[in-house]
Amino acid sequence: MAAASAVVAGMVSGCSADAGAKPAPSNTSAVDIEAALQEPTTLTVWTWSTVTPEVAKAFEAEYPKIKVNVVNVGSGHYQKLENAIKAGTGAPDLATMEYHTLPQFALSDSLVELSKFGFEKYEDEFVPGAWKSVNVNGGLYEIPHNAGPMALFYNKSVFDKFDVEVPTTWDEYLDAARKIRAADPEAYIAADTGNMGLTTSLIWAFGGKPFQSTSVSDLTINTQDKGTKAYADFYQQLIDEGLLAPIASSSNEWYQGLANGKIATLATGAWMANSLATGVPGGAGQWRVAPLPTLEKGEKASSMNGGGGFAIMKQSKNQLAAAGFLEWMETGAGRDVWIGAGQFPSMKADLESEEFLEAKNDFFGGQQINKIFVQSADDVLPDWEYLPYNAYAESIFGDYVGQAYLGKTTLKKGLAAWGDALSAYGEEQGFTVKK
Repeated sequence: MAAASAVVAGMVSGCSADAGAKPAPSNTSAVDIEAALQEPTTLTVWTWSTVTPEVAKAFEAEYPKIKVNVVNVGSGHYQKLENAIKAGTGAPDLATMEYHTLPQFALSDSLVELSKFGFEKYEDEFVPGAWKSVNVNGGLYEIPHNAGPMALFYNKSVFDKFDVEVPTTWDEYLDAARKIRAADPEAYIAADTGNMGLTTSLIWAFGGKPFQSTSVSDLTINTQDKGTKAYADFYQQLIDEGLLAPIASSSNEWYQGLANGKIATLATGAWMANSLATGVPGGAGQWRVAPLPTLEKGEKASSMNGGGGFAIMKQSKNQLAAAGFLEWMETGAGRDVWIGAGQFPSMKADLESEEFLEAKNDFFGGQQINKIFVQSADDVLPDWEYLPYNAYAESIFGDYVGQAYLGKTTLKKGLAAWGDALSAYGEEQGFTVKK
């Protein structure tokens, strides 16, 4: 965590290394950006997205003087960004950055603040949850790309086989988990060995707000607030009763469980629709999508899981051209490319499109799954915040909360200990932390 600590340590002081960069002037006009796109330029983009090369190709066709070099740097994407920031050289022009990671880089003054390009004008064109995620401490650091409104993906064939109703509340979910387990000792309603992304998304959906800030340096960390406790009390029952498969997500065994009916549901973001179709092709026609369960029947409450965008690095020597590519990709014709490839958008015009809403998905038995995702996006609970050192939080999650899945502690105690560790770390990095 040496490089990560270096980035975090710069947050409060606002320092960063961007030697050799040529910042775009303040209050850049659309004319300036368009002019930059007519100059021979090579942009480098770091991303793991398999769709971005297609976006780049379409952009190059419209702006033939721009070459977009898309690079997948492999595992350790964020670590490599942090190393480049620390070294003051080697960063790309743009980089994929998930919403939960964005604050760590934004607060270290490593990213270009996008209001200089006038991009704040797009606020009303995006769903509030996504727009809030790209604003950090009053600054805009991405235009929202894809979104991950939560839903319940379920294997209809399993539910039909065991005559189990699709749950609409978390109590019904627990009941369904018990019935599936009783009907087939090898089947589980879900798999979980301690996943921070899932845990925080569920805490969010339960109304928890464990991380809040009043300024760039003032944090409140309370992993024992009402919503977080409600989540822990519910989920602990799944653990105690052995209702969760002890299988790590994205492992070969996990995919096998999704394919053979031994893992019956996934509570996750809308992006899973495409992942299931490509990762479990044999499940075509068996899977369906339902709204995320809620605490009370008829309640409107959801959250996000995953999603992110592309940030312009301060080291970039081509900030105007990078801004042009970013704007075209997120608000212009580029959207057609990545939405067509199955990514879930966060722009209202796309979400309200009749073509988008009425689209039938063959993998999900012809179901109009986008309607469920759009409703979930509307039902996302407000005021969620990520820690400004989320990468560190994830690195120690298993040491504390993860122990509950091994029976060595409870979720409530694990969350409390995790919160204490995060508070101590924040204070070491110069934050003022309240509990």
